[in-house]
Amino acid sequence: MSVIPFDEREGTIWFDGAMVPWREAKIHVLTHGLHYGSSVFEGERAYGGRIFKSRAHSERLHRSAQLLDFTIPYSVDEIETAKAQVLAVSGLTEAYLRPVAWRGSEMMGVAAQANTIHLAIAAWEWPSYFDPATKMKGIRLDIADYRRPDPRTVPSASKAAGLYMICTISKHRAENKGYADALMLDWEDNVAECTGANVFFIEAGVLHTPLADRFLDGLTRQTVIELAKRRGLRVVERRIRPEELTGFSECFITGSAAEVTPVSEIGPYRFTPGELTRTLMDDYLAEVQPRAEAA
Repeated sequence: MSVIPFDEREGTIWFDGAMVPWREAKIHVLTHGLHYGSSVFEGERAYGGRIFKSRAHSERLHRSAQLLDFTIPYSVDEIETAKAQVLAVSGLTEAYLRPVAWRGSEMMGVAAQANTIHLAIAAWEWPSYFDPATKMKGIRLDIADYRRPDPRTVPSASKAAGLYMICTISKHRAENKGYADALMLDWEDNVAECTGANVFFIEAGVLHTPLADRFLDGLTRQTVIELAKRRGLRVVERRIRPEELTGFSECFITGSAAEVTPVSEIGPYRFTPGELTRTLMDDYLAEVQPRAEAA
């Protein structure tokens, strides 16, 4: 992965309706989104020039903003057109895209009803979230200290920037101990998700995954559930206690960045990436590839 800082890269970013040189896409330091976390975003991947589930991402961006009590001043169709423009101008076919919307600088208190809502979309090359060699062996996860919060305290269905603060802390702590990521529990100590990905477990050919009503129901998660059901596999969405992890043989995580990544270890629990995980990895990679148009 490139070590060039993101503010020093070359390219073009779609910014409030205009294509802006990458290094000139700036905001003021007194921006509400920076100080109060009033920002929402999406993480998307393009394969062969096609953004996987692009419209679903754009629709979720709108829903996330509504949950934070603001309206993005661009329709879903306009966002779709903008993303296509960004890919075309960048010349990328295999890319990661980051749409982000935030409250601007007009007001700098907690209340910000008059603030302009901004939208930017960038694209860059970003290979698999985890090193390919490590990925096939299964990554190692720590168990995070922080819990995903009670949905009565935060808009947990929103992909809001502020909700990732404890994810950054948890991932840093995990990496400092030699892990690739961290598994987070919910406020009742049930298994929830990783810092930026959903989690699945396998036992006797059945997939088990935490019920996604207390954290973001990822689009990749939804895709994998659909792929598993196409194969006639049983998928159980339920509360999972940490002590149950001893009973699962396989584990993997899902996300736009992580795609489908096997897990070999979560704290004291061990898993062996097996044939079913590999099959779902292959099914997902086949699903995201653009299909040839029928003649």
